[in-house]
Amino acid sequence: MTAALLDPGELAGLAWFLDAASLPSADLAEPDRMFFRFEAESLVGYGGLEGEGPDRLLRSIVILADRRGHGLGQALVATLEQVARNLGVERLHLLTTTAAPFFQALGYADADRGAAPQAVAASREFTALCPASAAYLVKAL
Repeated sequence: MTAALLDPGELAGLAWFLDAASLPSADLAEPDRMFFRFEAESLVGYGGLEGEGPDRLLRSIVILADRRGHGLGQALVATLEQVARNLGVERLHLLTTTAAPFFQALGYADADRGAAPQAVAASREFTALCPASAAYLVKAL
């Protein structure tokens, strides 16, 4: 699987897929975000990282509907985790309303949302875009 960093002009395509999957897309162009397009012979999906420092958000993971069920989501997340490691990230955090079992199977553990690091807790994902009922998961890299 290959990953290509999206430039600002490509965010509209990502937003379309996120909207279709009922995932947040309102803040894609804000600072401290990097989003990637993933391909395995053709487009597989998208995903990104948000923030700076040792704790960052794993976000906007979306696999195209016709590519689901083939293990590509696992490969996409593993690729993003390696990107994060290369950036010096120590822990990835995420919020999800529908995919907690998927991420738990990849080693992400349930965590207390109130214990999230300030940099993560202050993000729009935490403060506005994801409901309070969303599962909060963390993985040490």
